[in-house]
Amino acid sequence: MYARGGKRALDLVAGAVLLALLAPVMAVIALAVAARLGLPVIFRQDRAGQGGVPFRLLKFRSMREGPGSDEERLDSFGRALRRSGLDELPQLLNVLRGEMSLVGPRPLPLHYVPLYSPRQALRLAVRPGIAGPGVAAGRNAISWAARLELDARYAGAPPTLAGDALLVMGTLGVWARGSGAAAAGHATMPPFRGGPDT
Repeated sequence: MYARGGKRALDLVAGAVLLALLAPVMAVIALAVAARLGLPVIFRQDRAGQGGVPFRLLKFRSMREGPGSDEERLDSFGRALRRSGLDELPQLLNVLRGEMSLVGPRPLPLHYVPLYSPRQALRLAVRPGIAGPGVAAGRNAISWAARLELDARYAGAPPTLAGDALLVMGTLGVWARGSGAAAAGHATMPPFRGGPDT
C-alpha cells in the first residue's frame, strides 16, 4: 500500500502540515537571511529529479553574493544555517509540487547525471528527498561512493513506512548535531568526478 501511492499521499498531507506549522520559523529565517546576506532570500538551482528530469530546487540562501570561492562567501551565519538543516525547509514546496518526496536520495546537479555508473543511476528511479539515506548516514562527511551506493540501494527496493521513518529520524539527528554539513576543506562536498570509487 505504501509503495503503491501511500508514500505520495503521505508526502502531500505531511508536507502541507509541516509547511503550515513551520511557516513562522521560515518567516524568521527569511528575515534573518535578508538582514545578514541581503536579497533574494531563496536560492534556486536546477537539479535532477526523478528520471533525470530537471526541476528548480528551493533553499534559503546561505552564501554572500559576489566574487570569491564558496568557502570565502560562506560566513558563520551561513554555516550555522546549513549545519541545522533549516536551509532545506523551502523544499517542502518542492514536495507539494511533486518534484520531491519527504524521503529519498538528495537531488544533485544536472551535470552529474552523465557521470553516474549504471548502478549509481538507479538513484534517479525515485523522487529525490529532503531526508534520505545519504543524509542519515553522515551527509557530506561520507564519500561519494558510499553516498551514491546508499541511494542506489534505497531506490532499488520498495519503500516502507518504517524504513522512511528511520531515515527521517536519522536525518533529524544529523541536523540536530550539526554534523556532516561539509567535507573537510570544502563548503559542501568536493565535485563528483564520476566512477564508482569516487
